[in-house]
Amino acid sequence: MEILDQGGSAADAAVAACLASCVAETVMTGLLGGGHAIYFDAASERAATLDCFIAMPGLGRERREVALLELDVPFGSELVHYAVGIGSCGVPGVPAGLDALWGEHGRLPWAQLVEPALRLARGAIPMLPAHASCLAMLAPVMTMNEGAEIYSPGGSLLAEGDLLRQPGLVRALETLADEGPRSAYEGTIGKALLALMEERGGLVTEEDLESYEATWLEPVNVEFRGYDIVTRDGLNDFPGALSSLGPLHGLEEPQRALALIETLREEPERQNGTTNVSITDDDGNACVLTTSLGLGSGDFLSGFDLHLNSMLGEADLLTAPLEPGERMASMMAPSLALDEHGVALATGAAGGTRLRSALLQVVAGILDEGLDAQSAVDRARLHPAGAVVHIEPGFAAETIAALESAGFEVREWTGRHHYFGGVSAVTRTGAAGDPRRSGAARLV
Repeated sequence: MEILDQGGSAADAAVAACLASCVAETVMTGLLGGGHAIYFDAASERAATLDCFIAMPGLGRERREVALLELDVPFGSELVHYAVGIGSCGVPGVPAGLDALWGEHGRLPWAQLVEPALRLARGAIPMLPAHASCLAMLAPVMTMNEGAEIYSPGGSLLAEGDLLRQPGLVRALETLADEGPRSAYEGTIGKALLALMEERGGLVTEEDLESYEATWLEPVNVEFRGYDIVTRDGLNDFPGALSSLGPLHGLEEPQRALALIETLREEPERQNGTTNVSITDDDGNACVLTTSLGLGSGDFLSGFDLHLNSMLGEADLLTAPLEPGERMASMMAPSLALDEHGVALATGAAGGTRLRSALLQVVAGILDEGLDAQSAVDRARLHPAGAVVHIEPGFAAETIAALESAGFEVREWTGRHHYFGGVSAVTRTGAAGDPRRSGAARLV
């Protein structure tokens, strides 16, 4: 909000908000992760996607395998298998992505974009409900190695309302402000990352870091209810889901639920731990930026409190053998809805396997059913996983009966939960953050 007030563009604000999330939401994201963005430039009326996701490491070095730590994480009522450790860290892309957004579409000095996050890091961050519950779920990873002092000071895991202190992030952000975003590749932060790789036997090399660049790409276009949806075609095939979803407007809730499930069935499991920011500015520019660490490897840069990503431990993201330097696949789908007046909706989601279902329900709610942004985000969600349909409280008994009659086992959760994803959305009349992830929205 400060950056927009100071005359910054949507890109400036997205960079600043992302850096702030790397302080305030470190259970879910971080500077050494990867991401995807979409940007609409109002002057040229063009949209482009930005790939700053994790690259396969190993350039300039003979290929080798590193043993990973296998563990099962309780996610809702299910145990999900993950692999972490130094060998799970791929080449980070977030700093390069922020550099590309700022360099192509920014207006304000780089150091000015870092200042809000730096101010947050110099203080303490209250643990919001969603962050505390996520930390409890991921405690075996978050408290490995250097993380124990950060997330379990004195031996007690931080709980809701406790203060999260990360003094190393002050040094990290001061370094980033002074050296620029390439510090993570060719400067002080990059050198610290390489030193940790050498110490613990990781895979990221100097050549990996020096050669990494974020890449601008053409978006995928899908017509939906009279709008031109521009997005990216990731592992979750969000464009395909939009294309196949029948009209929902005017349907009773049971029919609406069945129509959504028919579209969303057979969605594969993917990574957890993601943050999304959606922004529009007064000039009509829009930016949606999604970033993630995966779970995080359990390794932190000493003195910087920067958690390494664990994307190489996300086996389902490695859909085909990759050579060093090639990008990993991702489910992320930052999206814009355009009409003759410009951007009607800027939105994106977090949530791994639930990302597509969360985003589809919100986009359809706004563009098809006419809901305002916050009502669409707040509304109870469903997610099919094989023969099981997970639902949040709020669905009518008739809807549950219809799902069961259709042959599904219905698993009703006791409350709204971050399992069902986290969506942020901006429209011409309002904005919404997702309460499931302790999200928020602000209007200038």
